[in-house]
Amino acid sequence: MPLKQQELITLVKTALAEDIGRGDMTSLSCLEPFSVKAEIIAKSEGILSGLQPALLAFMIVDSANIIMPLKKNGDSFKPGDIIIKIDGFNQTVFTSERVALNFMGHLSGVATLTNKFVRKVAEAGHSGCKIIDTRKTLPGLRALQKQAVVAGGGDNHRQGLYDMILIKDNHIAATGSISKAIKLLNENIETPEFRLQFALHKDEIEIEIEISNEKQLKEAIECGAKRLLLDNQSIENLHKLVSIARNLSDNVKLEASGNVSLENVVQIAATGVDYISVGALTHSAPTSDFSLKVTDQK
Repeated sequence: MPLKQQELITLVKTALAEDIGRGDMTSLSCLEPFSVKAEIIAKSEGILSGLQPALLAFMIVDSANIIMPLKKNGDSFKPGDIIIKIDGFNQTVFTSERVALNFMGHLSGVATLTNKFVRKVAEAGHSGCKIIDTRKTLPGLRALQKQAVVAGGGDNHRQGLYDMILIKDNHIAATGSISKAIKLLNENIETPEFRLQFALHKDEIEIEIEISNEKQLKEAIECGAKRLLLDNQSIENLHKLVSIARNLSDNVKLEASGNVSLENVVQIAATGVDYISVGALTHSAPTSDFSLKVTDQK
C-alpha cells in the first residue's frame, strides 16, 4: 500500500530532522549565500526508485528550490546519467543533499537487485515465476521498499500482518496441526468482530500455509489450501513437493523461500513454483551510487 502524501512528507521530515538537527553548521558558517545550479548524477548502473522522497527533501528544506527530475521511478540508469537538475540556493541545496541521496540510493538499490532476480529468471525461460518480497524490511520504510521492488519488476507479498493470513510453522506447532489451525481460522474469520476489525469478507482473505514436508503438503491441500509456502527446501525436495502438489490440485499456488540467491534462483524457478520470495531484496540490497555536482554558481 503506497504511502499517502502526508505520510511521505512526515517520513522525509523525520529523516531531515535526524540529519539537520539544530542546523547545518558547516553550510551556515562557511558559505556566502548564492544561487547554484547542480545535478544529481548516477555513478553506478541500475533501476531508479525513491525519486519522490528525494525531491521532497529539497523542497521541504527550501520550497524556492527548483527541482527537475529527468527520469522516473523504474527507469534504468548508467554511470554519468543525470537524474535530477537543481536550480536553487547553495546553503539549502547542500543541507538537503545527503537525505535525498540516502533515499534514492537505498531504494534504487532495492529496485536494482530486484531487477537482477527478475531478469535472471525471465532469461532462463521462467517468466511465469514471480519474484516477490517479504516483511524483512527496514522499520518505517516498508511501503517505499515495496514500491522499489515493483519498480524493479518484482511483485509484493503481503504488506503486513493485516492484509493476508500466513499460517507458519510456529502457528502450526502452537495449534497442534494444520487441520486444527485451519479449523480455528474458519471459525474466527466468520465472527462479526473479525470482519469488523479487518473490513474483509471471508472470500476476500487470501490464506497461505507453510509446509515442511510431504505429509503437511497433503494435509494442507486436503483442507482446501490454495497457496502453500515451501520454506528452506533443497532443490531436490522442491521438485518432489511441486510434483505432488500439482498432482493433488490443479489450482494450488506454490511459493519457494529461504536462502534464495542469484546463483540458485534459476534452479528454484525450474522446479515449477509460482513465486519465489527473496528477503535479500529489502534487507541486503547494495546501495546505488549517486552524487550531487555543482555546475554553475552566482
